[in-house]
Amino acid sequence: MNERKNGRRAAVAVALLAGLASISSLGLATPAAADEGDWTDHFSFHGRIYGDVTWLENEDKGTGVKSDDSGLGTDIKRVYLEFGWKVDDVWSAKFVSDIGDFGAKRYDIFVKKAYLEGKFSPMAVMQIGSSDQPWIPFAEGMYGYRYLEQTQTDRQGFGTSADWGVHLLGSNDKFAYSVAMVNGGGYSDPSRSGSVDFEGRISFTPTDHLTFGLGGYSGKLAKDTDADPALNTATRVDALIDYNNDHFHIGGEYFQADDWKQVTSPDSDSSDGFSVWTSIPLSKAELFARYDQTDPSKDLNPDLSSDYYHVGVQFKPAQLLTMAIAFKHTTVDSGNGGKAAGVGSSEPNSKGESNELGVWFQYKW
Repeated sequence: MNERKNGRRAAVAVALLAGLASISSLGLATPAAADEGDWTDHFSFHGRIYGDVTWLENEDKGTGVKSDDSGLGTDIKRVYLEFGWKVDDVWSAKFVSDIGDFGAKRYDIFVKKAYLEGKFSPMAVMQIGSSDQPWIPFAEGMYGYRYLEQTQTDRQGFGTSADWGVHLLGSNDKFAYSVAMVNGGGYSDPSRSGSVDFEGRISFTPTDHLTFGLGGYSGKLAKDTDADPALNTATRVDALIDYNNDHFHIGGEYFQADDWKQVTSPDSDSSDGFSVWTSIPLSKAELFARYDQTDPSKDLNPDLSSDYYHVGVQFKPAQLLTMAIAFKHTTVDSGNGGKAAGVGSSEPNSKGESNELGVWFQYKW
């Protein structure tokens, strides 16, 4: 078994080396000599801060117990600090730190991205290290309100926004693609297991206003070890459509997943859900809304379901600052007892309900 695994890994390595050699031989790009000018011509620094001041109530209706974070307070949910260095017209490197509140009464610091990039042409970009996964950042870009709430697959725990591995991507005016061979544990877990995972996405923009996307994932999520071998393969299929013009924006995504949370379990399970969003620009603000419906466990807990929506108004009080006044609501039918995205009930045939009202903001430079 180990000899076959080593053989497959060697074959993958040879294929990657051959591919890089082919790219070089085709002359897709020739590195320009490094500019001897000021170091600031090569260095870049950017950042984003997500925060909120809100009132939250998350209650298990079966037991009457509210979550520890219920109440009025202030959160800084994310701080991203991005450092870049451009060596020449082909080679560059990027590092992004992720400082976030992970609900354990502390802020943790992670490496969100850390990769070496070779841009051989607009349609042939290679990144080695931790970088954006093909689907979730793409969906975030279409949706446009990441600082307010994650997209559905990320919020429900059916994907991650970045991972460690080899990423290939490219785009032109109409077409874009991204494929990744990754460890599978997400950016906060760089550990390896007995196999690698694969994710891919293609998108098509036939006009300036319309975008279609299709993606897929398959792998063991870094859980295939000798001590605890994988018994199932996690798979996910994604689809998205988005339309945006000067008068309104509307879009949506759908996902279907199998065994995402059952990789090391003998039992199989399936999940699916959809999310739709819309916004209408005004003279100095923007009205927006979103609705999600998710069935997280269609086989093991078929009555477990989650409904989520938010509505609000967004405005820009300063050039780098975006703010939103919004209301969020989640209802989870727990089935035989369960939660989805932290909302639900431990009691069978009960519900969980979450309401949040306040101000969310993004500072981006």
